[in-house]
Amino acid sequence: MRHTRIAIALATASLALGGCAALGLDESTAGDSATAAEGKQWLVVDAGKATPSPGETTGKAIATPEVSLSLPAPDPSCTKLWPRTEPVMIPVEVTPGAGSLAVEWPTQGLSDYKITAVLQDLVVGAQPEPVWIPVPPGKGCSVSTTISGLIPGEAYIVWLDAPNTGREVDGTRRLYSGRSGVVYPQ
Repeated sequence: MRHTRIAIALATASLALGGCAALGLDESTAGDSATAAEGKQWLVVDAGKATPSPGETTGKAIATPEVSLSLPAPDPSCTKLWPRTEPVMIPVEVTPGAGSLAVEWPTQGLSDYKITAVLQDLVVGAQPEPVWIPVPPGKGCSVSTTISGLIPGEAYIVWLDAPNTGREVDGTRRLYSGRSGVVYPQ
């Protein structure tokens, strides 16, 4: 135990007095003397090979190209404003009729549509699959259709899907779905 303390004390004194030379390393293994003279710190990561300490590096500023999307110019003859509450929702306007719902929404490019009215009654067990009605692409400012065969006075929510609205640059679908609040056919 006494010899170990003496060995540690001698090694510490040798390092303090002689640095790398005390360990048997000369200038060729300790790194470039010019860099050492500049005050650079060194970390030994591989026995006998000095590596500069990590430090901050500054880069060169370069222009990054930006992606710009341009939507088709709105038709000036389309004067109705459609509020958008969520970015992926197509606004839907529903007018109740006798056992039916008249539904209107803004045209979404050249997409075709599918629409359904989902009954809001609680059902025990599996929910019935909604019956989707196909709707062709619109030619004007808006598209409309009527969903019939509904139970008067019952609560429904209208769902709309525009599956072919295209994709953004990042691959996400453009505005593609919409839904109404609760509506009641007369």
